[in-house]
Amino acid sequence: MSDTNERRGDPVRTRTAARGMVCSVDHLATGAGVRVLASGGNAADAAIATSAALAVTAQHMCGMGGDLWALVHTPGDEAPTALNASGRAGSGADADELRAEGHTVMPFRLDSRSVTIPGCVDGWLTLHERHGRLPLGDVLAPAIELAEHGFPASPLLAAAVAGLPDEVPGGEDLVEPGRRIVSGDIVRRPRQAQALRDVVERGRSAWYLGGFGDGLRRVNPQISAADLDVVQAEWVDPLMVEAWGHGVWTVPPNSQGYLSLAAARIADGLDLGGVDDDRWAHLLVESAKQAGFDRPEVLADGADGHALVSDTRLDPRRAAIDPDRALELAAPAHDGDTIYLCAVDGDRMGVSLIQSNAAGFGSHLAVGEAGVFLHNRGIGFSLVPGSPAAFTAGRRPPSTLAPALVTHRDGSLRTVLGTMGGDAQPQVVLQMLARLLDLGQSPGAILTAPRWTLTVPEAHGFDTWSDPASLTVALEPGTGWHDGLARRGHRVVETRWGDGSGHAHLIDLVGDHLAGAADPRSIIGSAGGL
Repeated sequence: MSDTNERRGDPVRTRTAARGMVCSVDHLATGAGVRVLASGGNAADAAIATSAALAVTAQHMCGMGGDLWALVHTPGDEAPTALNASGRAGSGADADELRAEGHTVMPFRLDSRSVTIPGCVDGWLTLHERHGRLPLGDVLAPAIELAEHGFPASPLLAAAVAGLPDEVPGGEDLVEPGRRIVSGDIVRRPRQAQALRDVVERGRSAWYLGGFGDGLRRVNPQISAADLDVVQAEWVDPLMVEAWGHGVWTVPPNSQGYLSLAAARIADGLDLGGVDDDRWAHLLVESAKQAGFDRPEVLADGADGHALVSDTRLDPRRAAIDPDRALELAAPAHDGDTIYLCAVDGDRMGVSLIQSNAAGFGSHLAVGEAGVFLHNRGIGFSLVPGSPAAFTAGRRPPSTLAPALVTHRDGSLRTVLGTMGGDAQPQVVLQMLARLLDLGQSPGAILTAPRWTLTVPEAHGFDTWSDPASLTVALEPGTGWHDGLARRGHRVVETRWGDGSGHAHLIDLVGDHLAGAADPRSIIGSAGGL
C-alpha cells in the first residue's frame, strides 16, 4: 500500500495497492473490509464486511433497517451482475388513508407508513450466496466485534445524534435520557452484535421472522408476517451506455441510476472543453437537467430502464442544449444519508455497493429488539392518483441509490465508483465520470475537486425534480464558475463545502495496480489496501 502525491497538491492523496482495496466513509469499516481481504476473502466478502461494520458505526447513515443495491463485476464476464435489495411496501399499504388525512406527499419522519421492508440483510445474504468466498461468520466477525467491544463515535455520528428526539424507543444505545454522545465516546451496541450472530447461525429467518420482524410489524402494522416471508433481494439486469470510450453501468429502476448514464451519454456528445472553463460546468449541468427533469413522471418500480437511456430518447435532449445559455425547463404535468463503498480484490472482482437509511436516522423510528433504526425509503412513493410510483402494496418506491461501475471496451473492469447524496447522486457521479474518463484525472484529484449540485428552494435532498423550473446550481467554494454560469442564465448560489454534495469514493484499475481514494467530505473516510 502506498500514497501518490497529486501534481496539483491535492489534500487527498491517491492510494495505491496491488492485491486489493476498499474505500468507505469510515476508516473502521474500511479496516474491516481490508481485514477480510487479508484473510482470503474476495471483493464481495470485503464489501459485505464493510457494509456490516458501517451498520454498526454509522447508524445515522445506514444500517440493517435500510435498503441496499450492488453491482458486481467478475473477471471474465462481459457484464456485471446487479442486485436490487430495496424493500417493498407492506400488503396493508393504503394511499387513500394518507390522502384522507390531508397528506399530499408521503410523511417524511415519525410515520411508520413511510417504512418499507428493509432489504439490507437480504442483500448481504443474497450477495454472499452468489459471490462470497469466506464463511458468513468470518465476513461479519469484524462488525460483531465493533458492536460488542465498542467503537469511538465519529464527529458525524455525534452531530447526527444531537438532532434526534429526546427519546427514541429502541435507540437507547445512542440516545440516553439526559445524555448525548460526543465525538470520541465509546459506543457499544450489544443488541446488534447478537442480531448479527443470529443471522450467521440461522440465516434470514433469524432477522425477518425473529425479533426484528416482530418489532417491525409492531412499528408498521401494514407489514404482515407473510410479507416478511418474501425475500427482498433479487438479481436484476444492469443498465449500460457507452460514454468516453467506456461502458458505464448502473442498476435499473426503481433506482434513479439511469440518470447517471443518461447524463453521461448526453455529455459525451458535447464539446466540454477543460474543467477550468465555466463552459465545462454549464454543459454538465445542462446534461444533468436534460436527463432528469421528468424523473417524477417516469421513474417507478418496473420502469423500462433501457428505454430511459436509449439514444432515441437522449439525442433530442442533447440537441436541445445551448452551449451559451441555460435552458428554462417547465415542470411536468403534475438530507440524504447513505453510505457508498467499493472494493476490488486481487483477482480483480469489483463491487460497487450502496446502502441507506434514506434520511439521517431514517424515519426516527427504531426496533428495540435489535436496537436498529428504520429507514424512510417510502418517501419515494407518490400520493398522486394514477402516478406510476403510487404508494401501493408490494411495490418498491423510487430509490435515489445509484452505484456505478466502468468497463473497458473488452468488458474488463476499469473503475468502481459512486456516492451518497440523495437526488444529487447522479450529478456527482457524472462529474466523477467526466473527470476520470474525459480529463484523465486521478482519484485523489477527482474527489478533492469542488462540485456543483442541483437543488430547489426549501428542498430536503429528495425533491430536486419536483419543480424543474426552479432549479438552482449550488457551487462549493473554489470552482470559479459562478459568474460564467450566472451569465449563461443559471440561478447560482454558493454553498458550504460538503453541503449536499455527497461522500464519493472511487477505485480505478491502473495497469498492474489499484488506485483509489475516499472523499474528504466524509471526514473519517479512508481507502485501504493490500
